[in-house]
Amino acid sequence: MHLTHLSLVDFRSYPSLDLALGPGVTTLVGRNGQGKTNLIEAIGYVATLASHRVSADAPLVREGASHAVLRARIVRGDRAALVELEIVPGRANRARLNRAPVSRPRDVLGLLCTVLFAPEDLALVKGDPAGRRQFLDELLVARTPRMAAVLADYDRVLKQRSTLLRTAGTARRSGGKGDLRTLDVWDGYLASYGAELLAARLALVEALRPGVAGAYAAVAGTQAQVGFEYRASVPPPQQQGPVLPDGQAWPDRQAWEEAIRTELVAARPREVERGQTLVGPHRDDLLLTVDGRPARGYASHGESWSLALALRLASFELLRADDREPVLLLDDVFAELDAGRRSRLAELVAPAEQVLVTAAVEADVPAELAGTCFVVAAGEVRRAS
Repeated sequence: MHLTHLSLVDFRSYPSLDLALGPGVTTLVGRNGQGKTNLIEAIGYVATLASHRVSADAPLVREGASHAVLRARIVRGDRAALVELEIVPGRANRARLNRAPVSRPRDVLGLLCTVLFAPEDLALVKGDPAGRRQFLDELLVARTPRMAAVLADYDRVLKQRSTLLRTAGTARRSGGKGDLRTLDVWDGYLASYGAELLAARLALVEALRPGVAGAYAAVAGTQAQVGFEYRASVPPPQQQGPVLPDGQAWPDRQAWEEAIRTELVAARPREVERGQTLVGPHRDDLLLTVDGRPARGYASHGESWSLALALRLASFELLRADDREPVLLLDDVFAELDAGRRSRLAELVAPAEQVLVTAAVEADVPAELAGTCFVVAAGEVRRAS
């Protein structure tokens, strides 16, 4: 899979851009603030319908413009597809596939698969649980696009249920009773969607585990023991489901659904008092350890970077094993690494079908990633001479 063309209209700093691309390595070189990351962000948006830099769409539209348009031509084997996205702040975004409208933008998910390496990845190790949950969920959708609907349904139910809890809590604190008659219904929906999401995350963590350990050793150049464990906010139920190759078993989806329902009932008084949903996969975490110690708070800067890179490399290998060769996006990563990690990372990603690298100066890019070079300056992109 690779991109052959990227077109932008009023996206970030680009009033208009047409960029021809090809397989192999493409380097985008330019000083900070010239628009390199905007290009990486646009490609990532086509793949995920989200930015890795901001949570809302409004900053993606160039100042003074009413909307932005992204077009990407994607080739996979002997098949090509043209994806067009229109970002309209305050309104529903629109999408087209091969120039025909689709009913929902998420219908184009899966056509482009990317793995992004960025300075923000350090937060996967040192940051809050939300970033690690997002990492898992984005990879779930990349592997199985229908999971986008599950995530959307879960988020919708979570918001509705939390609103009901807040309203009831406010009423009770004012001397009223608070209407909780529909809470059982919302509990059922939350448990159903939450169990599907939880089971999918657990399976993903098991699939990633060997790759994370191997990638860490390859990047760090050490044999440190890396731990990678999913921590659910719901106690694991006793009923066991599929047996794993190592002989262990985890609860199946139905067992998790019952467990979530049970915990929701137990937590109801606290939830009404606090006005928020305290049970479910939105409160889970991914515990990362190095030699038995939590990486968050204990790992050195180099160890943290190696672990963050290992998560991305393991994702890349897992998608390749699914026959979904992803486009690799490396956004100003090499400047953050020492010489050893820089060289080892370059060797690991060089065999990918398509790699796009950004750097402030060309010297930051390892020789193993020599390829086509573009210069980015003041919102313009030209091939280096």
